[in-house]
Amino acid sequence: MKKIKIITIGVYGFNENSFFRALCKAEVDTFCDIRSRRGVRGATYAFANSKRLQARLTELGIRYIYRKDLAPTQTVREKQAAADKATKTTKRKRTELGEAFIEAYHTECLDTFDAQSLFDELESDAQVVALFCVETAPEACHRSLVADKLAETFDLEVEDILP
Repeated sequence: MKKIKIITIGVYGFNENSFFRALCKAEVDTFCDIRSRRGVRGATYAFANSKRLQARLTELGIRYIYRKDLAPTQTVREKQAAADKATKTTKRKRTELGEAFIEAYHTECLDTFDAQSLFDELESDAQVVALFCVETAPEACHRSLVADKLAETFDLEVEDILP
């Protein structure tokens, strides 16, 4: 298998221009959306809503893949919501995932995730794959857990792109 680089990126903190500029600068050729809901509330991040996002990625020559199997389930998200409530942390201000979320995400998603299946879905010329969700900090988002699993499984380089 050829060497693929994984990047992670969230939408919060970017504007439309800076978001797509960051993807281009990182030379992303494949964009992997791992959100459970492919929309973001409000006008500020409307560019990250699925249809608009896919249209812009197509214009830029970046392939789009949706992997709902990597999105946290409602049960898993509720564990993080409970941790956020206990620490009085808003979702957008969270800087790390709670232990209960991490354990539940591993149990419900990553333990059964066949990492090879993601690579089998890629085009043969894929070199830089972006894992996308919404949170600003990778440590506050499940995309970091997916990136860690891929890095461990295939000995890949991971770079987090921040606003």
